[in-house]
Amino acid sequence: MSTPDSRVVVCPGTFDPVTYGHLDVITRTSAMYDEVVVGVVNIPWRKGGTVFSAEERIGFIENAIRGVPNITVEAFSTLLVDFARLKGALAIVKGLRAISDFEYELEMNQLNHRQAPEIESVYLMASDKYSFISSSGVKELATFGGDIDDLVPGEVADALKERLGR
Repeated sequence: MSTPDSRVVVCPGTFDPVTYGHLDVITRTSAMYDEVVVGVVNIPWRKGGTVFSAEERIGFIENAIRGVPNITVEAFSTLLVDFARLKGALAIVKGLRAISDFEYELEMNQLNHRQAPEIESVYLMASDKYSFISSSGVKELATFGGDIDDLVPGEVADALKERLGR
């Protein structure tokens, strides 16, 4: 739990499904800050419905990061900056893969800064081996029987194959 002077950050996302790219950013962030709160968007705005419930997504992340003591995972249904304030976060940390991510995140950064100028936005570049992975791409592969075993944790791959496989 955070203390008054601890460095708390929020890593938000829909995580539908969580990928090894997400987990890479989350664990790298945990090495830089005292506490990382993984915020699972409960009501996604820009992507429509989700394949997995918030509870399922939280479970997948918790299982994948088991053993990393400074990471907690919880759902939120508010403005991201309001969630970050509630958690006492000094920053919102996100991963960037491509120019398209940058364009979207630049806009979101400006909107968030207008709402909460005291909360910084911090971006980590995706690791080379994960820079091509997206949740939507993984779902598409799973739908058509593609190999997703090296893109997501095993229980996520199994759940996707069961839910989306033809």
